[in-house]
Amino acid sequence: MTQIDLGPIEAIPCPGARKVKTPEGCIAVFRTAPDQVHATGGTCPHKDGPLVEGIVHAHKVTCPLHNMVFDLTTGLAVGEDHSIPVYPVEIRDGRVMLDLAARPLAAAE
Repeated sequence: MTQIDLGPIEAIPCPGARKVKTPEGCIAVFRTAPDQVHATGGTCPHKDGPLVEGIVHAHKVTCPLHNMVFDLTTGLAVGEDHSIPVYPVEIRDGRVMLDLAARPLAAAE
């Protein structure tokens, strides 16, 4: 397992998000609580809205372009037939670690 150190968890606003450029493309990293972080694809599949500019609430993000809501845990859009990739992420010693070697977790069907 190859992990990328994204830096200290405090670098991500709570609640809030940060865009991370990786070899796989842009990833959105969300902090939903003091010790909870999620990583997803960076854009909305509906209209390519930048999800890091969306509103983070509970374990969800609302797309800034058209208000589609995504569950950050599953990647599924609430009440819609869209999804975003979800990447494994963990907090280790106060630092956010992203596993890009693993394939994105598939959204539950």
